[in-house]
This record gives sequence, structure tokens and C-alpha cells, in this order.
Amino acid sequence: MRKPVVAAIAFDGIRPFHLSVPCLVFGEDRTPEGLPAIDFRVCAPEANTLLRTESGLGLMAPYDLSGLVGADLVIMPSWLNKDAPVPEALTSALRGAHAAGAIVVGLCLGAFPLAAAGLLDGRAAATHWMHAEDLARRYPRITVRPDVLYVDEGRVLTSAGKTAALDLCIHLVRHDYGAAAANGLVRRLVGPGYRPGGPAMNRKLA
Repeated sequence: MRKPVVAAIAFDGIRPFHLSVPCLVFGEDRTPEGLPAIDFRVCAPEANTLLRTESGLGLMAPYDLSGLVGADLVIMPSWLNKDAPVPEALTSALRGAHAAGAIVVGLCLGAFPLAAAGLLDGRAAATHWMHAEDLARRYPRITVRPDVLYVDEGRVLTSAGKTAALDLCIHLVRHDYGAAAANGLVRRLVGPGYRPGGPAMNRKLA
């Protein structure tokens, strides 16, 4: 039986916490919690090339962006900052993955590369509350929701800040593998109870 393929995108300057969220949920053996075995890929513009992190650590991704080919779920964990240009190679890879049927997720500032790729046009989206106005101003075809933890638009999902990124990943588990798997994962992580994305929250806590 084919394993689901989940690809997370790393880049030079990434914060380790942002990348750790998809790694924690999808990159470890979660079969005891009811998830299937997953083919988890960390991809970067160049494979096996040292990436600097904001905290001074270094990491290397074993896949380049071709690792997105065949992915069922593609996660953009964040982005350098709201003003950083998004390389065409990355926007092209995101568009290609989505066109091939992948669900594409932008966590926190990861909404900006998705917006640059045109994947949020005509959709609602979330991002970190500090940058919601910038996202709305730069991409007027997006309905930016600064008052929610995450937005599920079917095959394109986005979240607010750091802890909301974990909420969205748990939401994906709940949707795809059921409440028992999501609840088991939350217990394993000693995390908070289920927080839905829709109701207005104090956005400064997300």
C-alpha cells in the first residue's frame, strides 16, 4: 500500500521552531496514535546544502524541490519575512504541486509564498496577526482573516502564528484520519485540547 507523502519546505534563514511543527506531527512514527506510516520529505531549493537558521543552527534537507512531485500534502512552514521576495522556483513548485492534486498549506508567514504563487487568489486566508494587513494590501484578491487560528479552503489551508501552526496540523490529522487519531496525538504531545480555526480568538495569543 502506498504511503501518504508529506513534504515540508525548508529554506535558508528558517526558524527551527517553524520547521519542527510539521516534522513533529508528520515526520515521526505516529502509527501508535492511529496515523499511517508516512513518507515524510524535507525539501529545500538545493538538496544536501547547508541552510542557516535564525538561531545559528545549521541543517540540510535531503530533497530539493523535486521532492514535492507526488506529494499529497505540501507544507510551507513560514517565510523569511513579509517583504522577502519569493523565488520563481519556489512559486513554480508550489503551483505544480497544487495542480497535481496536493493539498498545500502555509503556516504563519508561509501564506506569503502561497500568495505569491497565486494559490490564495479568491480565497480566505490567515497569517500572523502582525502581518495580516500587509498580506491584504499586497494581495487584494485574498480575504485575509486576522481573527482566526486557521482557514481551511479545502486544498489550500493557512494558519496564524506559531502555536496556530500546530493547531492546523492537528486539524489536518483530524480531517484525514479521524478524531481518535488527533486526540491521541494531542495526548502524546501533552498539548491543549482541540481548538477550531473559525471562532474569533485573541489573535495576539496565536
